[in-house]
Amino acid sequence: MRVPIVYEDDVLVVVDKPAGLLTMANEKERDKTAYSLLRARANAKRPREKIFIVHRLDREASGLIVFAKTADAKEFLQSQFKDHTAGRTYTAVVEGQVAPDAFTIRSFLDENRAYRVYSTSKNGAGKIAITHVKVLKKTNKTSIVQIRLETGRKHQIRVHLAERGHPVVGDKFYGTGKTKSNRLALHGARLEFRHPVTGKRLTFDSPAPTEWR
Repeated sequence: MRVPIVYEDDVLVVVDKPAGLLTMANEKERDKTAYSLLRARANAKRPREKIFIVHRLDREASGLIVFAKTADAKEFLQSQFKDHTAGRTYTAVVEGQVAPDAFTIRSFLDENRAYRVYSTSKNGAGKIAITHVKVLKKTNKTSIVQIRLETGRKHQIRVHLAERGHPVVGDKFYGTGKTKSNRLALHGARLEFRHPVTGKRLTFDSPAPTEWR
């Protein structure tokens, strides 16, 4: 298994993670992750490099992720995700015909003991999550939507769309799991951030999987 490199310099590396690959290790899988593959690659270089995790992407999803090579770069990049100056745009195929063509979902997301994320109205519970949705195309049974995250909570896109009645196609946890391609139809299509050294705004794009077309 490999992780396609989209961009790389002395302080960061941007990859296009395939669906089915973890960003980082969990209790059940420690070796087959984007982080471990990049770390092995960095260790093989002379001199050796370091790899730091900046943000994550669900295992079932595909798309763009940035990793840092220095602690300073990690902190600089993470601060942009925290204050929402970094941009993340996703493309998804969801069940049903979504309406209206553009809207914003706001809720407080919490997680239960079964690791299932949900919206809550309980005072003081959960963290604010904001998801902007735009419809790109509709068919009889599905819609292709563009999603821009203003916050980055666990399973935010999947929960917000499922609770609105339009789960992501192939989502076995929050939706019906029905799909012909045997994967979650969620893709990190665009990533934007300021470079930790130059301060220049960088933008990277990844086309949606061909079977979605």
